[in-house]
Amino acid sequence: MKYNIRRCGVLMHPTSLPSKHGIGSLGDEAFQFLDLLKKTSVRLWQILPLGPTGYGDSPYAARSSFAGNELLIDLKSLAYDGYLDVEDVLFTPAFPSDRVDYGMVRFYKEPLLEKAAQQFLKDAEPDEQAAYQSFVAENAWWLDDYALYQVLCKHYNDSRWFEIWPEELRLRKTAALKKAQKEFHSQIELIMVQQYFFFTQWQKVKTYANTHGIQIIGDIPIFVAPDSVDAWANRHLLKMDENGRQTVSSGVPPDAFSDDGQLWGNPVYDWKAHQKEGFAWWIKRIQKTLEACDIVRIDHFRGFAAYWEVPQGEKTAMNGSWVEAPGKQLFEALTQKLGAQLPIIAEDLGVITEDVEELRDSNNFPGMKILQFAFNVKDGTLDASNAYLPHNCIYNSVIYTGTHDNNTTRGWYEALDGASKDVLRRYLECPDEQVVWQLIRQMLLSCSKDAILPMQDWLELGAEGRMNIPSTCGQSNWSWRARSLNVEPWRIDRLRSLIELSGR
Repeated sequence: MKYNIRRCGVLMHPTSLPSKHGIGSLGDEAFQFLDLLKKTSVRLWQILPLGPTGYGDSPYAARSSFAGNELLIDLKSLAYDGYLDVEDVLFTPAFPSDRVDYGMVRFYKEPLLEKAAQQFLKDAEPDEQAAYQSFVAENAWWLDDYALYQVLCKHYNDSRWFEIWPEELRLRKTAALKKAQKEFHSQIELIMVQQYFFFTQWQKVKTYANTHGIQIIGDIPIFVAPDSVDAWANRHLLKMDENGRQTVSSGVPPDAFSDDGQLWGNPVYDWKAHQKEGFAWWIKRIQKTLEACDIVRIDHFRGFAAYWEVPQGEKTAMNGSWVEAPGKQLFEALTQKLGAQLPIIAEDLGVITEDVEELRDSNNFPGMKILQFAFNVKDGTLDASNAYLPHNCIYNSVIYTGTHDNNTTRGWYEALDGASKDVLRRYLECPDEQVVWQLIRQMLLSCSKDAILPMQDWLELGAEGRMNIPSTCGQSNWSWRARSLNVEPWRIDRLRSLIELSGR
């Protein structure tokens, strides 16, 4: 009898890794984390989007869908290669140990990354220079625009190209672009070298993971940020006027959680323009992500069936409307180009309609099940038919205790009312102090093909370990960091034992 393959994974963004340089990196700590996963029989490492973050430091509002976050580059490796002095990496500011202070990190790391890039251009060995030139040539289709964009953001001290930049640059007039490329040539090349550093280091991390039987789950937000090179360089693929300003914005309609809905503010796609080009931009986006990762989760998957479009100028999302999207044709084009079974996870949370389910199921994409959404208690009674309960999960799904947008499981449980806590204790047959582990156990025993727990839940952290609070822009968002990877042996043994017992 053939059994379906089931696996366990851990959600941990690289920024959350411990390091002496204020933010996680692609250096020793990334390999130590992979060693920890291997030791525990964990076979999946889920991360958030790897792109360079802008205002608010959200990975879901990156400045590029194709570039890597330069702040993740490991300085120690650059010193080892001779592009930095040892003193540059030995003496560091007093960074917080449990949070990323992005402003402090940028002030420290950016000058050193520029110094390393300058040293590389001056002293790199011929074979390294050749590898760099190949990287630049192969990635010119996105790298040229990205490097110029980053330099212009710094020059104008603002990434809002649609408001701040001169008209000739805002509208990408050929003469203005050529002039800027010539004027800022040296700064542009420094950005390109840093991207070479990032992808060289990341490829080593990915190769190490795959060699040790671990696959990496990446992430793609469906929309791009308004202040991104994606929007600046692809105005014709977005609903923008001739001056580069949005005519509509993305969001979600009013629901039980928000009377006004959520106005995200991202530009939305002109799908007719995408169809005219054979979805070339989306094909490149998925293809590039799958070069860096083995599997990709697509955030707000429902937007490929229909998305909520809000006229520009509205203060809330209330007056929006549903607009159909050509998801069927898009995934047909992707399948034709990239293969019959795309390694995609559909983020299908929230109110999902039949057309979204059809798009997901017709492509055989697993959806997501969140345990924190499973325990709807009314009048002291559990809705035993809830699709997120472990006993109701189907094989073609990925089950989580919680995601980056949820409270930690410990924090979530502590915030429940007494009746909900009582039902949960009875469902799990355990006291308060064992709730987190028993939820992990139930998740692993479910028949879902993959089961993912955030690192914070493995460590049983409370609300202080939360990664993000949606619809807020607080300093604590996206900043959580593990103090150490020296996980207590009993935690390793207990998770490994549960993985083995559940056949994962």
